[in-house]
Amino acid sequence: MAGPAIRARWRPWLELLRWQKPSGRLILLIPAGWSLWLTPTAPPPAPLVGWIVIGGLAVSGAGCIANDLWDRRIDPQVERTRSRPLAAGRVSVAEALALLLVCLLLALAVVLWGLPAASRGLCLLLAVAALPPVLLYPSAKRWFPYPQLVLAFCWGFAVLIPWAAASGSLAGGWPLALTWLATVLWTFGFDTVYAMADREDDRRIGVRSSALSLGRRAPLVVTLCYGATGVALGLAAGLQGLGPVGWLLGLIAAGGMVREGWALHRPGLGAASYGRHFGHQVRLGGLLLLALVLGRLP
Repeated sequence: MAGPAIRARWRPWLELLRWQKPSGRLILLIPAGWSLWLTPTAPPPAPLVGWIVIGGLAVSGAGCIANDLWDRRIDPQVERTRSRPLAAGRVSVAEALALLLVCLLLALAVVLWGLPAASRGLCLLLAVAALPPVLLYPSAKRWFPYPQLVLAFCWGFAVLIPWAAASGSLAGGWPLALTWLATVLWTFGFDTVYAMADREDDRRIGVRSSALSLGRRAPLVVTLCYGATGVALGLAAGLQGLGPVGWLLGLIAAGGMVREGWALHRPGLGAASYGRHFGHQVRLGGLLLLALVLGRLP
């Protein structure tokens, strides 16, 4: 009896962190991997990869909790989100705030004790700079017509912090700038698709999204974002040096992204189609990461 009772008690907390949906956690770690494998010192040491993964999971969890705290009165009105723990009353605001604090402290501990000493100060500055947009992003749908662009900016820190941790600076030139740009474009693309599933509910409630703001142009813009992602990441990889296997896998992944974007033009797509699109982006982004890993092996 104790086992089921414990699972029932902890399940809402795990759902608040979205750990029952691993694709959402992986999609933040993928750009961090792009960054680590495109630094001049790649491949990165295994302990650094481990610390970046732990820190990324902590920040991702904090972002999910902040999102649900902001939207705890909106989520019950949206079909896709009405069963979330805060919206359904299975987790209290006080519990959510406590778990948010734990996530933030874990991320801080990673920076202070896990990352290399030479880069710790810079990484701490970047982490502090990332905190306000991460916590305020969920409010953007109330005042900005393209809130997904704010999320994309937040995602950009998943490139900057690992790069700084691995190299000790942000003097990465074009490879760093292109990797950051690829991440921002990719994030704006897939999160716009994610918002397409909620268009009718968002329009009724009166909140904003890039899916609503772009209207019928959304599939084209998403497709262009995916194409530009492949070009930017390909240029960054070319500048840093990439082997033939990496180019082959990278071209397959980039082509798959563009194909997925173009498929959004099909009429009559339902909410489930947009959810599958998100899962496909995780796999294609992961394939791009695999391309970099294999292509930059010594």
